[in-house]
Order: sequence, then structure tokens, then C-alpha cells
Amino acid sequence: MRDLVVVGGGPAGLATALHAARAGLEATVLEQRSGTVDKACGEGLMPGAVAALAGLGVDPSGHELRGIRYVAGARRVEADFRSGAGRGVRRTTLHDGLRRAVEDAGVPVEQHAVRGVEQFADGVLVGGIRARYVVAADGLHSPLRRSLGLDRPRGRRLRRGLRRHHVVAPWTDHVEVHWARDAEAYVTPVADDLVGVAVLTTRRGTYDDHLAAFPELLERLAGAPAGGQDRGAGPLRQEASARTAGRVLLVGDAAGYVDALTGEGIALALAQAGAAVQAVAAEDVEGYELEWRRLTRRYRWLTQALLGVSSVRPLRSALVPTAVGLPWLFGATVDALARPAHSSPTGQSAG
Repeated sequence: MRDLVVVGGGPAGLATALHAARAGLEATVLEQRSGTVDKACGEGLMPGAVAALAGLGVDPSGHELRGIRYVAGARRVEADFRSGAGRGVRRTTLHDGLRRAVEDAGVPVEQHAVRGVEQFADGVLVGGIRARYVVAADGLHSPLRRSLGLDRPRGRRLRRGLRRHHVVAPWTDHVEVHWARDAEAYVTPVADDLVGVAVLTTRRGTYDDHLAAFPELLERLAGAPAGGQDRGAGPLRQEASARTAGRVLLVGDAAGYVDALTGEGIALALAQAGAAVQAVAAEDVEGYELEWRRLTRRYRWLTQALLGVSSVRPLRSALVPTAVGLPWLFGATVDALARPAHSSPTGQSAG
């Protein structure tokens, strides 16, 4: 019987497998997709995520990021990271780096679609494999979360994301967040000749439809060819009633997701992966729920606050001018986002 089966071969699942190998646990990863996995995301790694990946022996190539800049028409405000540089990394590059590290650690990755799990007093059966525990890291629309009855209804104001890469030299070493009436555009340099632009909005439409709301970006990107296929994701908000069910632990987007507004997704997934493995090693599944809440508290509070402000048009239009007028507050917020999320002081850190 294996110690752990990880369902999902994205960053959260692969990081869980790496933590398991370091903890001396016998693990297997089950992923329904073959090859390198892409996803619509902002692709900006906060300094905490870069440090956590380095702690796992993963150092993906990309473009250095010094901080975050908010832009709304002629108004702009920026703050540099105080805890080191971030990095713009293509999702495919990140996945390849993690996958190689998992292979080097000797953890098998098998192609298998998982829709449910059988649980027993002393273990589980998933994908034909007997194990002591399962980590569900199968993404925003987690089939395992649904099969366990942990899905919670979402609100009406559903946000979705669209991402395109543009073959153009970066004009900034910051993540730029451009604000329009009904959408934000996140600009992330990911290579010396490639920029990723992710648009988040509640409105339906194509990537080009939404980009029209950002005249400055349209001008900068004029004539730049697309660097691959457009990608979409959503609805972004996903809620779970709990992070555990019997011998199953939910990690990453599968555990619940508020929004991509703050760019903390990868850092949080890495921290949760470490906490889940600690819980499995200690046979303390119930403790993982408390640790998950602690690790994600700042993210959930800040993201929900920003979403609340940005959903009211008068407040949304005042957001960037307020940040311009209170640069110390903007800087403190950016610093909070950049700091790594650690598992509890009594255990090993997430990185």
C-alpha cells in the first residue's frame, strides 16, 4: 500500500509529490492529461513563490520582476518588492521544471482520469491504487471535490480570465495591472521577447473584445503577433465546505479559490502542498483544515476586500487614485503579497 496518491499533475500536485518524496513517503501522481500542461493564468511568481520553488530544487527560467504597478489612464503607482525579486514564468516552463524534479525524485506520474475515490477504515482506493491517503489537486473544477460533496454554491458575479502571449520585448520589469470600467489586464514579462496579458472580467467576450478597453495596451501591442493559443479559465471563484473528507485532503485551487486579483495562487499552492504532506506524515488530517485556514487567511481577506471595492463603480474608479495618494499603503500591500506563506512554526516550512 502506498502512503499517498496525488490526483492532479499541475503545480500543486507536483509540489505535493516533491514534499512527499522529501518526507520519505511513497507517492504516485495521477494526471489525466499527457505532456506539458498549460493554463490561463497571470504567470507572475511573487518572491515568496520563487523562494518556495528554490527550496524544492526548482528554478524555472523567466523574466525578473521588481514589483507591481497599477495603471488607470494617466494615473499610475508602483511599489517594488522588499523581500527579493519575483519572476515572470510561462506556465509551461513552470510545469516542465516541476515535472523534471518529480521524475528526478523517483515519484511515478501516471496518466489516469480520476472521478471518485473509495474510502476504507485504513486507506483508500483511487485509480486502481491502494494508499493510506489521497491529495486532490485536480484544479478549479475539481471532480474529486464534487464527488465528495464538498462543492458550495457560487455567487452571481462570476469572473473569468483570458490570457494571450504577445511576441514583443517587455517594456516593464513590473507586473502591470491596468484598470478599466469592467475588467483588469495583468501584464507580465515572461521572457526577453514575450509578454503575457491576462484579462479578468465578469463580462462575456473574446480577448480582443476586452483588450479594446485598454487603449495604452492596444498601442503597445499593435502589430505584435500572438505567441501561441489564447487560454481561458473560470468561473474563478470556487468554494469548498471543507478541505478534508475522510482520508482525502484538498490542495491548491481544488481546496477553494477566491480570485486571481492578488497573484498569490502559486505561492499558496506550494504552501498548502507542504502542509498537506505534514498532515499525512503525522496522520493528522483534521489539523490540515486549521493550517489551510491559517495559510490562506491573508489571501482570502485581501482578495475579498479588493473584489468588494472593485465591484462598486465609484469605489473602483477611486482605487488607483487612492493608491497614488497613499503610496505607503500601496507599498505595504505589495510587501504583504510578496512575503512567503509558511506552514506552522512547529513543522517544516512550505519551501
